[in-house]
Amino acid sequence: MGDVQGCALELEKLLARARAEFDADFDLWIVGDVVNRGPDNLRALELVRELVDSGRGHYVLGNHELILLRVAAGQRALGPLDSLADVLESPEADAWIEWLRRRPIAVSGRLGEQPFVMVHAALHPSWALAELERRARRVEARLGGASRSEAEGLLAAEPAADADADTLGRVTGCRSVTDAGGWSSEPPEFAPPGHRAWHEAWSAERHAYGVVFGHWALQGLYVAPGLRGLDTGCVHHGRGRRGFLTAWVPSPGRKAPFSLPDDDFWQVPASRAYYARRDDAAVDAAGDSD
Repeated sequence: MGDVQGCALELEKLLARARAEFDADFDLWIVGDVVNRGPDNLRALELVRELVDSGRGHYVLGNHELILLRVAAGQRALGPLDSLADVLESPEADAWIEWLRRRPIAVSGRLGEQPFVMVHAALHPSWALAELERRARRVEARLGGASRSEAEGLLAAEPAADADADTLGRVTGCRSVTDAGGWSSEPPEFAPPGHRAWHEAWSAERHAYGVVFGHWALQGLYVAPGLRGLDTGCVHHGRGRRGFLTAWVPSPGRKAPFSLPDDDFWQVPASRAYYARRDDAAVDAAGDSD
């Protein structure tokens, strides 16, 4: 499932459809950014955690979860478009922070005969699956270890000076890359010269594994061999586009589910425009990013 970003109503509708279709015989794999920008972050987290803690859900951190962790650590102030107060002001706020910092940044599995990995945003185009897992486990050990101060140190670290911070930033925030290995959170049209979409560079490497990701709402649903990009901008509905919450429901009988054509998608339209009416003043004050 793609980026929820506090759109709990649409999440509930997709989960209700899954229960009607499969009863309890399904797992939820969610690409991160369950929180922020939308109206009901706490409810969205509760719905996801219920499945994760019961062993029927997989949830990787996204850049908006990292915003929440950094705000809680005092490293960042809430911006005018952030909607995280319901989590931060909850009596269980500290427990939520502890649970979130122990979430993975990459989860791998198999669909049919094909191995795959789920990340929020991107990965280095040349990484083999084993290399990504090695780097992810090292980041997760620092972020989710016993020492909260070590986690906060990683969150505050500069990617240029800390390899784990670079991995964390790339996996949760990258959209474009250079042939020399650099990366940017901007799409290629806004990134410095020499950048191209990370998945274009990844595809050129002809990896044997697939990638499921989110993060890129302006790109919308991205379906290509070996790739499924599921951020269809539910929370951005009304900002000059239609928003949906999208789930990929690969057919259990498909031996190569990452091949094309593929129409195994469920979509719930956004029920309303969530924060578009705040955009003009807020963007003037602080800028914006999906």
